[in-house]
Amino acid sequence: MEILQAIFLFIQDEILGMKWLNTVIGNLLDGLGLNSTSRFGGSIQFFMYDVIKITVLLCLLIFIISYIQSYFPPERSKKILGQFRGIGANIISALLGTVTPFCSCSSIPLFIGFTSAGLPLGVTFSFLISSPMVDLGSLVLLMSIFGARVAVAYVMIGLVVAVLGGMCIERLHMEKYVEEFVKNADSVNIEATTLTKKERIAYAKEQVIGTFKKVFPYILVGVGIGAVIHNWIPEQWIETVLGGRNPFGVILATLVGVPMYADIFGTIPIAEALLAKGAQLGTILAFMMAVTTLSLPSMILLKKAVKPKLLALFIGICTIGIMIVGYMFNLFHTVLL
Repeated sequence: MEILQAIFLFIQDEILGMKWLNTVIGNLLDGLGLNSTSRFGGSIQFFMYDVIKITVLLCLLIFIISYIQSYFPPERSKKILGQFRGIGANIISALLGTVTPFCSCSSIPLFIGFTSAGLPLGVTFSFLISSPMVDLGSLVLLMSIFGARVAVAYVMIGLVVAVLGGMCIERLHMEKYVEEFVKNADSVNIEATTLTKKERIAYAKEQVIGTFKKVFPYILVGVGIGAVIHNWIPEQWIETVLGGRNPFGVILATLVGVPMYADIFGTIPIAEALLAKGAQLGTILAFMMAVTTLSLPSMILLKKAVKPKLLALFIGICTIGIMIVGYMFNLFHTVLL
């Protein structure tokens, strides 16, 4: 058992976490005359380490996930979802969201396609919640920073929020609040082209390049903010606002996260810095969920497909779900870390 634990910790710290890289960068900066323990040197070390680590993991994960995704084009996903009913359909829809685009804006066109194909509204909303909030990439990246227990708990609870949110919308019979152009859109029912292995690899490479170009600016911004938090903002400030002494920390983090636009790759370095400064785990995860699920640009895009009442219900369900998750993680903060 001790051997297995040692192997697991090695994978988590040295392969996923790349702690060896942090040491190398620190030694390099010291060799160049920049003290890596100073504020400025520490900021440079944090920035270089996180940018390189997240970029490497990002490209690797996108390639793997895109290769898997090549087996689940929209037409095939529609057929899979159409075979299930009830809570089973919501669960499958949420799981399919884990192998689809990395941000909410790119999930919405698929949501519109699924809805126009006649799939139950609650099922399509389970997909819409899950897709940006929970993906295979988030599992690996969260594991590299927070550990396996936090990563698995985040993904599992995110899926629960997606399933329950979709079921709630389904029970309220909100179909009349979907815009007519979505209901009347032509559904594409053609069989997906069978791709060869070489074509799937080429597709995965294209996705890596396209997603990297789109995501990398947010990584730079996120890591930059994280470096400032990590080395320049006093720990007492973070503990006062987002620590256990503020019972409204989760609510504040959720409301701050909603108008932002990024994906999980851009929020993780901020979360990493906040955790190091004493912010509670649930408060940090609530911020991440709010940014990835309820960003203002994605809500503006969704407003074109649904009427205000349904949009407000979606935002309300997600916001309440995120806050509940945040307080739950805060309650078990010491157990998970």
